[in-house]
Amino acid sequence: MFQYDLVVVGSGPAGRRGAIQAAKLGKKVLVIEQGKRVGGVSVHTGTIPSKTLRETALNLSGWRERGFYGRSYRVKEEISADDLRRRLLITLDHEVEVLEHQFARNRVQHIRGKASFVDQSTLEVVKDDGEVVKVTGASVLLAVGTKPFRPDYIPFDGKTVLDSDELLDIEELPRSMAVVGAGVIGIEYATIFSALDTAVTVIDPKPTMLDFIDREIVEDFTYQLRDRNMKILLGTKADTVTRLDNGRVELKLDNGRHMVTDMVLFAAGRMGATDTLNLDAAGLEADNRGRLKVNPETFQTSVPNIYAAGDVVGFPSLASTSMEQGRIAARVAVGAVAKEPPKYFPYGIYAVPEISTCGLTEEEMKERGIPYECGIARFRETSRGHIMGLDTGLLKLIFSLKTRRLLGVHIVGEGATELVHIGQAVLNLKGTVEYFVENTFNYPTLAEAYKIAGLDAWNRMGDIKSEL
Repeated sequence: MFQYDLVVVGSGPAGRRGAIQAAKLGKKVLVIEQGKRVGGVSVHTGTIPSKTLRETALNLSGWRERGFYGRSYRVKEEISADDLRRRLLITLDHEVEVLEHQFARNRVQHIRGKASFVDQSTLEVVKDDGEVVKVTGASVLLAVGTKPFRPDYIPFDGKTVLDSDELLDIEELPRSMAVVGAGVIGIEYATIFSALDTAVTVIDPKPTMLDFIDREIVEDFTYQLRDRNMKILLGTKADTVTRLDNGRVELKLDNGRHMVTDMVLFAAGRMGATDTLNLDAAGLEADNRGRLKVNPETFQTSVPNIYAAGDVVGFPSLASTSMEQGRIAARVAVGAVAKEPPKYFPYGIYAVPEISTCGLTEEEMKERGIPYECGIARFRETSRGHIMGLDTGLLKLIFSLKTRRLLGVHIVGEGATELVHIGQAVLNLKGTVEYFVENTFNYPTLAEAYKIAGLDAWNRMGDIKSEL
């Protein structure tokens, strides 16, 4: 009756993981991708490009060595946009090649074109050459991702006023930049360009930023940004953005301040890329940000045979969690058993410096009324930190006083997104403070910070064995 067991729209993290999972279960799978190459937003304009840009900026600027050689140290004196783009293209080519090989060896079919629903099981695909084909699937997985929110009052031109997708194609690095939006994307790009010695100002109408991160970590992070002369204007709205005749951009803020800058990055949210799918024909409706509501355990939409996963379903909008969502959705869609993933997953913010977190924040511990103790370690307390020239970096562990279990791990500093996985494992395996006190860590490593933080908490919690 159907051409395919599963039709997947979108080849980003959720789409590709879902498609390959269904194929491994022996199902006939088709992936529809409207981009020029497979990979979705994650590969071409989001996760991979921004992280590649970050790594290139840190390498060419000599950022990591400045603790030893001073703030004026540079690996390359004049860094151009072409320098950043060169490494980006090499990385993207490799990512696409790997993904195409994964599809080929798992016999996942894929076509290029724009998909829209005819009914809940049928999709019309318009290819680049104008050819129109119809495909049917017993189940459909929507993994279309998101696109930048572009309000009408912002005069986007792709050169001096840009969204986060357009930023990757700039022709030269600006001397100054205003970033409108202090969310994850805005903060990541703001700190990357700051590391390249662009004078950066961050503007956001909310009085706080990164509210899902432990406040102590955000405070340490904010201090580091201000210490290197980044301007952070929270509780401030950009009322107007105007391109000037001299090629620069003027911003008028609601507190009466005026700013003139070389470039404006507007990064105040993203929209689900569902506007071209003709959702009405399938009996679906998106919210005002283009996102789809799903069952959080199965990722099934209100239409039983249609599933959605990844950024299009909203928070946490991470490539890592999107992959798991796609895998679970595909298993449920083809009738296989899908186990619920562990409760706690890591969240990574690839700013300069990195932030990563897993489990409960101190604020959540207070809200839930859980008696707790914290352990703190600073990277400068480790020998590895001295070797690397680090004078910043913080690891915070939160333990229950009643059970002594680790309930939260929060890190800001070099390698945070790698280090967090030690805490993630202990947390999900219900480990206690004794794990960090009694175990041996490689020396010298930044991971030793776990032992330092564990001992810091243990010294105040007391030795459970001596109390029994």
